[in-house]
Amino acid sequence: MHNTRMEKMPKTSPEPADFAHVREWVFDLDNTLYPHHVNLFAQIDRNMTAYVQQLLQLEPDEARALQKRYYHEHGTTLQGLIVHHGIDPDGFLEQAHAIDYSSLLPDPALGDAIKALPGRKFIFTNGSVPHAQAAARALGILDHFDDVFDIVAAGYLPKPASATYDKFASLHRVDTAKAAMFEDLPRNLQVPKTLGMRTVLLVPRNLEAVLLERWERPTTEDDHIDYVTDDLAGFLAGIHAG
Repeated sequence: MHNTRMEKMPKTSPEPADFAHVREWVFDLDNTLYPHHVNLFAQIDRNMTAYVQQLLQLEPDEARALQKRYYHEHGTTLQGLIVHHGIDPDGFLEQAHAIDYSSLLPDPALGDAIKALPGRKFIFTNGSVPHAQAAARALGILDHFDDVFDIVAAGYLPKPASATYDKFASLHRVDTAKAAMFEDLPRNLQVPKTLGMRTVLLVPRNLEAVLLERWERPTTEDDHIDYVTDDLAGFLAGIHAG
C-alpha cells in the first residue's frame, strides 16, 4: 500500500495490543465494508443528481454542481435539500438507493474476521438501513452485525456532526473508550478520536492512482487517524493475530 503523506504517520499494520480493550466495533458502510474500486456509490451519485435535476428543473451539469455543493456544505446532499428545499427525505433515500448490488460479491474472509471480533458490531452510515442491509447481505456479512445506525436514526443530521455520534453512542449505550471506528473519510474520524475511539481509515488500493476529492484524502493535519489500511479483512485478521 502506498504511504499517505502525513507528518504523524498512522500505522498500517494492526498492533493487537492497541485493540485489546475494544468491545464496540463501528463500521461505516460505503467504501469501507466493501472496497472503493467496487464503485457502488457511483450509482447512488447518479441517482442523487437525477433527483436534484428533476426537483429543481436544472440541466445535468447544474444539478451535479449543486448536489456536490450541498454534499460539501452539509455532509450529505440530502441534508442540503432538506435545509434549502424542505424535501421528503424518505422519497429521496428510496430513489438514491434504487441501485444494482450485483457488483458486491460475498466476502467470506471479511465475514469470518468480523464474526471473530469480541463484543458488539455496528454499521454507522449516512445512508439508509435498507441500503446498508442490502449491501451487507450481498457481502454475506449482515448476520454478524448487532444493528445499523442510519441517517434516519440520526434525524437526517449526517456525520461528521458531533451530535450524531453522541446520538449513536447514547442509543446503543456504546462505551466510546472501548470502541474502534472504521471509516473511509478522514473528517468522519475526528469526533470518534475525541470520544476516545481507536480510529482506522480505509483508503483505496493504489491510493495515489485514484482520483479523490481533496477533502477525501488524508493530509498532514489528520493526526486523529491511528491506522490506515487498504485491506479491511486483512487488517481485522491482524488484530486477531494477538
